[in-house]
Amino acid sequence: MNRTAGIILIIISAASFGTFPIFGRWAYAEGLDVFTILFLRFTLAAIILAALMVIRRESLPRGVTLLKLIGMGAVGYVGQAFSYLTALKYASPGLVALLLYLYPIMVMLLSALFLSERITRPKIAAVVLALIGLALTVGPEGGQVIGIVLAIAAALIYSVYIIIGTGVMKEVSAIQSSAVIFAAAGAASGMLMLIDGPHFPATTTGWAVIGGIVLIATILAVVTFMAGLERVGPTNAAMLSTLEPVVSVLLSVLLLGESLHPITLVGGALILIAVILLTRSEMRIPAENAAVV
Repeated sequence: MNRTAGIILIIISAASFGTFPIFGRWAYAEGLDVFTILFLRFTLAAIILAALMVIRRESLPRGVTLLKLIGMGAVGYVGQAFSYLTALKYASPGLVALLLYLYPIMVMLLSALFLSERITRPKIAAVVLALIGLALTVGPEGGQVIGIVLAIAAALIYSVYIIIGTGVMKEVSAIQSSAVIFAAAGAASGMLMLIDGPHFPATTTGWAVIGGIVLIATILAVVTFMAGLERVGPTNAAMLSTLEPVVSVLLSVLLLGESLHPITLVGGALILIAVILLTRSEMRIPAENAAVV
């Protein structure tokens, strides 16, 4: 039951993260820039979760755990976002997205190396299917070497973020960890925002878009991911998260009027098959042998 809940939580997280490109497109249309979006996203989310911590009477993490969470936010989240967004300047969005989703493989290898997690045949098969599906879904094209390096760096940073998060979640709740991560990411994004100057929303629609980013693509996405990570382990969480681009593509079709090509449907189907394969494999594992961290 614990693993089932974890799988559901990660799927909810992936779907929530999948809304971010849509909200981001709308935010750009309202005149916001990257660092202003990130500042508002993380700062407002931190304020909401801090209030929730007060209501739940949860204390602020301390010591090494606090430092790890600050690093996950200020270095992990902001570093990954910066590398990803900069990579888009030098390589096609499809190639950048595909390289970013190398992170399930990186997480699997890092988990085996540092967390003694077993690499099973179903996991390997699921990763291969998901990567093929992603290649078909995002339609990768070419790019400069610097764009490729930055995209791979974004994948590596996020992989390390997940591995560190696996250990941290033994010490704190999803609300506590997310609140600190958001606050640290908000502070780092704020400093970067000040370099070019803020571009805050000027309309009610703009603030509504920010509200969607904060509540759905940030709080719901990250809190459910951290809670799911605790239950299913890093490799499974990373693998299940490959549903995110499928959600983004479908929402782009429904909400932005973008076209859906047959090859994209095939890619999305392969990703879904990979997730189902992994899920069925996990559900067959006896509870005493499960990698619950």
